[in-house]
Amino acid sequence: MNLKKLKIMGLALGMGALLAACSGSDEGAKDSENAATKNESKEINLAYVEWDTEIASTHVVGKVLEDLGYDVSLTPLDNAIMWEAVANGEADAMVAGWLPNTHGAQYEQYKDSLVELGENLSGAKIGLVVPSYMDVDSIEDLTDEANKTITGIEPGAGVMAATEQALEEYENLADWELLPSSSGAMTVALGQAIENEEDVIVTGWSPHWKFSSYDLKYLEDPKGVFGGEETINTFARQGLEEDMPEAYQVLDAFHWTTEDIESVMLEINSGVDPKEAAANWVEENADTVAEWTKGVE
Repeated sequence: MNLKKLKIMGLALGMGALLAACSGSDEGAKDSENAATKNESKEINLAYVEWDTEIASTHVVGKVLEDLGYDVSLTPLDNAIMWEAVANGEADAMVAGWLPNTHGAQYEQYKDSLVELGENLSGAKIGLVVPSYMDVDSIEDLTDEANKTITGIEPGAGVMAATEQALEEYENLADWELLPSSSGAMTVALGQAIENEEDVIVTGWSPHWKFSSYDLKYLEDPKGVFGGEETINTFARQGLEEDMPEAYQVLDAFHWTTEDIESVMLEINSGVDPKEAAANWVEENADTVAEWTKGVE
């Protein structure tokens, strides 16, 4: 335990002893608890993977905590490293865990070292996405579209692993290629192809602003390689509830809708800085934020 935490614990214990000496009432115990809460650490580090969804959600939660007086650090990491960082306490929390499929391997590896706070968004999905004008509706229907190339995102992402599995399980994809890139490069390639009405197949997930900007469809997945509906979940490091009870309470209460997150993503995609887009959403959705922060001073 570091010196700062020892000082905080010592101060809390000292105040508790003083109040107990003055009064044995419940009111004294309550005052001691409040004093300990006021002296909790105010430095919190939220990890996230640089997907449009997680950029939006992490900046919104970060803004809410910042408005409560926290010194908030937002740390973008590779997917696997994000899970590891929260599990070993290098990061305090993340709101970016896709379950049960996309991050299933990381969840199994690190779940015993994490505190699971439940879903913060439901109705998520991953799969292969194409423009609606393409005359193909199922992965099994693919033949030679888009030069037999699927435009992907960062290597190691869950949707990339699922797509690699699809290339193995679907016989018609035996000689197809998955092209790794980045989330940003994937959406650029998608937009350029749609502008020219060309074939394009990308690794996709929702919620995502691209579904609001373009007329898209998921290809049916008869073999179930990409799984069904998913949730995005919140995880914290062990000990966070004791160290920062109010921040923990906000993270535990954080829950919003697809419409909420897509509105933030659209604003960011239009060129607004993520911090500004998050601040705009927080200001415009005071009632929702009040639910997340209920009881927090």
